[in-house]
Amino acid sequence: MNENKRVALVTGANKGIGLEIARQLGQARIAVIVAARDQERGQAAADLLRGEGIDASFIQLDVTDDASIGRAAGAIAATHGRLDILVNNAGINDHADGPPGSASVAAARRLFDTNFFGPLHVTQALLPLLRQAPAGRIVNMSSSLGSMAVNGDATSPYYGVRLIGYNASKAALNMLTVQLAEELRGTRILVNAACPGYVATDLNGHSGYLTPVEGAATPVRLALLDDGTTGAFMSSTGVVPW
Repeated sequence: MNENKRVALVTGANKGIGLEIARQLGQARIAVIVAARDQERGQAAADLLRGEGIDASFIQLDVTDDASIGRAAGAIAATHGRLDILVNNAGINDHADGPPGSASVAAARRLFDTNFFGPLHVTQALLPLLRQAPAGRIVNMSSSLGSMAVNGDATSPYYGVRLIGYNASKAALNMLTVQLAEELRGTRILVNAACPGYVATDLNGHSGYLTPVEGAATPVRLALLDDGTTGAFMSSTGVVPW
């Protein structure tokens, strides 16, 4: 790796939006670390990107496993000494999720473990490396379903999507974005949340109307920001209400 290149870590990057984010960052001449919990799939994704001429490597990282997070942080520190970009992309849904009156509480806990506690722990573990970067960037992959305003707007097309575990986990991720941005205000690190839109991925049974290429555009833009924006919730069309 050219030591002058910026270094980016994308969690859940073995497929879908995460893989496309890694691809687009790599096309911007950034050294991309493909993070995934599955060794075989993650390595295959990194190999695919390298075959496209992208500077990509794989690291095993399960955002729900404390030891895995620690090992990944140590490996990045030893290899690169810093991290310029962190994209907290890894996320899940759960078929036992649903409206508040009937959703499985166990499912809600699983969703929070991956969608909120995972990014929180990964960010804490990698923050010392982000502080070593000339211009650190943290992008949290959120959703319009995590917007309190959208959830409460009867005219919204997402108003009827009542998935208490998923929606609440993304709302919590938005709170992490806001608070971390304020904590780091005045430093060289910018923190923002990305709403990729309704993208066709395994997460929704490929029912979305956007492609991963389209969905990756907003998080990549936020990862490459140079205008000082921090603490924002953005989509391809502009600011998303909290």
